[in-house]
Amino acid sequence: MRSERGWLLRAAVIETGVAAAAAACPDVPLSALLVVGPLLAAQRLTIRATAAFAAVASLLVLAFPAVVRDTVPPPSVQDHAVRVALVAFCGVWAVLTARDRTLSKAALERMTHLAELSQRALVRPLPVELGGLAMAVRSRSASEGALVGGDLHDAVLMPSGPRLIIGDVTGHGLAAVRLSAAVLCAFRHTAATEPDLVRLAHTLDDRVRAELGDEDFVTLLLADFVPGGVRMVNCGHPPPLRVGRRLEFLDPPNPSPPLGLSPTPSLHTIRLSCEQRMLLYTDGLTEARDTDGTVITFDRGFRAALSSPVLDEALTSLVDLVDRHTAAESTGDDLTLLLVQPTPEFLTQPCPRVPKQQAATETDEAAAK
Repeated sequence: MRSERGWLLRAAVIETGVAAAAAACPDVPLSALLVVGPLLAAQRLTIRATAAFAAVASLLVLAFPAVVRDTVPPPSVQDHAVRVALVAFCGVWAVLTARDRTLSKAALERMTHLAELSQRALVRPLPVELGGLAMAVRSRSASEGALVGGDLHDAVLMPSGPRLIIGDVTGHGLAAVRLSAAVLCAFRHTAATEPDLVRLAHTLDDRVRAELGDEDFVTLLLADFVPGGVRMVNCGHPPPLRVGRRLEFLDPPNPSPPLGLSPTPSLHTIRLSCEQRMLLYTDGLTEARDTDGTVITFDRGFRAALSSPVLDEALTSLVDLVDRHTAAESTGDDLTLLLVQPTPEFLTQPCPRVPKQQAATETDEAAAK
């Protein structure tokens, strides 16, 4: 609104200046420059405002001979008619331009609104707590103006507890969004009815394989949170980070290729107490580099950021840390951070039995003892 008022003031001042100059120098044919006002109005102002400028310009050029008749001889009828026709034609052209611009702007706003709604439906916000698991999320796309990109995440509540997914597809832009949507749709269609994480990973691979090109793949991490621990299947995704007295990378004992590259998912289980947190992330974090090309380090400052009392504040501190490391420049990659922590009430629930097909491996049982 302020920009429109400023533009209106500029156009009015210029139109007034042209009219005053034409009246002050009647022997110089400046009246034809009255078209400047309507043409300026057409760039930013409404159709009505542009039409008003066009009408005023036409009236001024039409009345010009009467204004200067006592100063200089009036222009010939032919010259005067040409000037009036020129100003009137440019005024009509300005009104049509303003009309087309207004219609195009309205159409763009509608399409932008629809695109934003579609993106928000694709990456729906997660609750701050799901089935006794506190959560906080930060996600941003490397594509300017986009809410989503190649990263994906979601959560559903299973009978055994919360189930989370985080992944990263190859590429950027619309192609990456299309693949992310395919993975999320497959997850939402099957996650609530498939208790076996290994079978779920195979199902997702089968569902999205038709959407993948020859060089496309999807790194994926599936996690089922149960009292006292987390069951995970990792298909080529960066290992989660357990935050406690120290930072621990939870690497899978049997690494698997990503989806689309013949994955071999296997289940492994880790301990997680209510004093500990788990950070799930995409490679936008591990590949955050400073101006010298040095990647971010998971040092004491990193742990201090993740140890803030509130999960949301912890992620805010972590994002600020990443931005300071990269000098607030774009890393060229999407970034998704998902920080979770079980509540004390969650740990008091009975631990569900592990299905026989889920041969869980206690990767850190010795460390827990």
